[in-house]
Amino acid sequence: MDFKGFNNEDFDVFQIDGLEARMEALKERIRPKLESLGHHFAPTLTTLTGDEMHVHVAKHARRTINPPKDTWVAFADNPRGYKMLPHFQIGLWNTHLFIWFAVIYEAPHKQEFAARFTKKINKIYKEIPKDFVWSLDHTKPESVLHGELSKEDLKGMFDRLENIKKAEILCGYEIKRDDVVNLSTEDFLQQVEQVFNKVAPLYKIALNIK
Repeated sequence: MDFKGFNNEDFDVFQIDGLEARMEALKERIRPKLESLGHHFAPTLTTLTGDEMHVHVAKHARRTINPPKDTWVAFADNPRGYKMLPHFQIGLWNTHLFIWFAVIYEAPHKQEFAARFTKKINKIYKEIPKDFVWSLDHTKPESVLHGELSKEDLKGMFDRLENIKKAEILCGYEIKRDDVVNLSTEDFLQQVEQVFNKVAPLYKIALNIK
């Protein structure tokens, strides 16, 4: 594969002023790496989920003024789009890299997914590693450690997903920028694969896959 890891210049793209200049740098520096990661991990996620995964690199096409603060590659079982489905992501903010399982606000069947998560809450609470994180908004870099949540906290997140139209839920792992740039390509790929192994059961629960 072409991917040789991320470096500080990749993370610095998000410091570039202006939509056009930042988009140009994103396309030139980061997008080829995300494409490469997409083709590398699509077969892995296909095997883990049993659904054929298609690669979607963020294009940020709707932006006209504000330059993107993060970017990503997403994986979903639809070749045309991913936002309406439970999906997986690998992406960057200026401060860290994220590896997510995600259900975002465009998903029309969120209530069903949330109900299934609630039903399996004991399994989820026990099996998600303590150093993994949860997010309730994919547009913000903040997250909360699984190890700091009570089961009631987690149930509150699932209830929110079920009852609030714009609610989202993401679960995965974050790697600080300084750690990402020091990882060998092999170690990085292994880390991502381990995370996908841990969050793939959430996908299966959401879609009721045995």
